[in-house]
Amino acid sequence: MFVTHLALVATLTTAINATPEYGRPDLRRDAERIVAGGVTGVQARVTGGGRSIVATAGVADLRTKSPVPSNGYFRIGSSNKALVATVVLQLAGEGKLSLDDTVDRWLPGLIKGRGNDGRKITVRDLLQHTSGIVDDYPYPAAIASSRQYRRHWHDTYTPQQVISRAMRHKPAFAPGKGWLYSNTGYAALGLIIEKATGRSWHAEVKRRVIEPLGLKHTRWPAGSAELPRPHARGYSVFKTSEGFVDTTRHRDADASGGFISTTADLDRFFTALLGGELLRPRELAEMRKTVPVATELRRIWPGARYGLGLVQRPLPCGGTYWGHGGDILGFMTRTGVTADGKRSVVISVSTERFDSAKRALQIEDAVDRLVNRALCGGSGVGRDMSPAS
Repeated sequence: MFVTHLALVATLTTAINATPEYGRPDLRRDAERIVAGGVTGVQARVTGGGRSIVATAGVADLRTKSPVPSNGYFRIGSSNKALVATVVLQLAGEGKLSLDDTVDRWLPGLIKGRGNDGRKITVRDLLQHTSGIVDDYPYPAAIASSRQYRRHWHDTYTPQQVISRAMRHKPAFAPGKGWLYSNTGYAALGLIIEKATGRSWHAEVKRRVIEPLGLKHTRWPAGSAELPRPHARGYSVFKTSEGFVDTTRHRDADASGGFISTTADLDRFFTALLGGELLRPRELAEMRKTVPVATELRRIWPGARYGLGLVQRPLPCGGTYWGHGGDILGFMTRTGVTADGKRSVVISVSTERFDSAKRALQIEDAVDRLVNRALCGGSGVGRDMSPAS
């Protein structure tokens, strides 16, 4: 859900060559390289030609040293935004709302104060992070130590409360005149979905995306702080020199992030989305209209551009890929589907590091290396592939 820690790092560009095959041993080595950067566990899935390879590295639990499950549950963080954007674009295609509607059209008077003006911000601005709305998330988003985690992991706030806090700040820029990642904007989108449909945003995600695709392991936690089994425990490393802090238990209450899923389900969702199974051509084309991300994120995501709930990034072997990552206490998610839809990758890292820019850089670079090598691996994933599960 949260990308603030990414401002600490700048990704090193890793030059790699396209290889004719990318098999399970390659995936395992790349996952182990991520663990060596300073995380507890990794599960990764690469799909091509209707088949998948899966590899894990590290441990699921520092206490028991149990292995990372090959298709365990995890919190997807901001990968949730692609789910929300899909629902909004479906509603636009059905004529139930317009991307050019103002926020005030649906949420009158909610976005106002300190120069924020919902009469000038559009639904498209919220989807594309061009609203200028500045985040001011309370706990647990702002947790910075094990003590704060123990005190605040169970805290929840309504979307209205989150938006109200953001209104205490001047906007970063006029609507449409810049780019700033805004979780608050997606909290507002959740409310707009509810106004347009009469149902909760997560019920609409379930009805419109999860059920049609048969995503049996993707779920809204409904207030529970627990993860279904099997799962790797999520750890966070803060600047307080406490080492790995178990931050598995967590509550997330708005549309900026919150769903729980698996690598298999996320892979199915993103390949279906980019393959036109969820949106008609016109709406999918709108989703893929991009703008440059902010300068500080371009240092982390070289060449990245942002569409409507989707990130586009270049591949070192040529072409681009689409997806949406997520960062939340204890979990880091990265996804990618090549522009031609032939190859895809999903990675779950069960550690978030807030303690060191150098460490964060090493991890981000190792994850990028896996994504790039997997997606540049040729027309087939490898000889040792087993049927997708």
